[in-house]
Amino acid sequence: MDKKRLPEHIAGVIFDLDGTLISSAHVWSDIDKKFLAKRGFEVPDDYVKRITLMNFPEGAAYTIERFGLKERPEDIIEEWRSMAQWEYSHNLRLKSGAESYLKMLKAKGLRLALATASSPALYRPVLQNNGVLELFDSFTSTEEISRGKEHPDVYIYAAGRLGCEVRHCAVFEDLLEGVRSAGRAGFFTAACIEDVPNDAEALALAADMVFSTYDELE
Repeated sequence: MDKKRLPEHIAGVIFDLDGTLISSAHVWSDIDKKFLAKRGFEVPDDYVKRITLMNFPEGAAYTIERFGLKERPEDIIEEWRSMAQWEYSHNLRLKSGAESYLKMLKAKGLRLALATASSPALYRPVLQNNGVLELFDSFTSTEEISRGKEHPDVYIYAAGRLGCEVRHCAVFEDLLEGVRSAGRAGFFTAACIEDVPNDAEALALAADMVFSTYDELE
């Protein structure tokens, strides 16, 4: 397969975490099943796709409304986090080639940022355990932003923290809505399609660069 590289004008690279740097869908699928089963519900077909776009407060509010739960959003968020903590702290690994790619970008002098829906309690241990935490210059969670990734706010905020103009930044994502919103905002977009085969065709149309594994990139 042909190697793919970022344009020369790119000075900062913003990475999503879940589905882009790590494969964690199985963790959240298991959490959804256990969380809803505990309350007497099965996971609806469209629930995961809807909630994936949201930050934790948005997701908790949506879940409460959808299932008519008499619970506080902060309690639901804490339950989700505690269920995910062990996996992120011990078991999740970077995707093939991701560590080498991050180190290569850093060696070239590019600045690296994380823009994720995960909280620091999740993203810090998984990056630390995989030996790449110190490669990142900044971290931004959608919990800090009022809107999810269907809007480009989190990427724009991350670019600002890097001290880079949007037009000089690339966004690596696996969410179709995230790729589209980042592209509309003027970012160069790179879509990781390894874990989202159903969206691969749409991502190929939406993104500037598409890849399955980091071994394809240079």
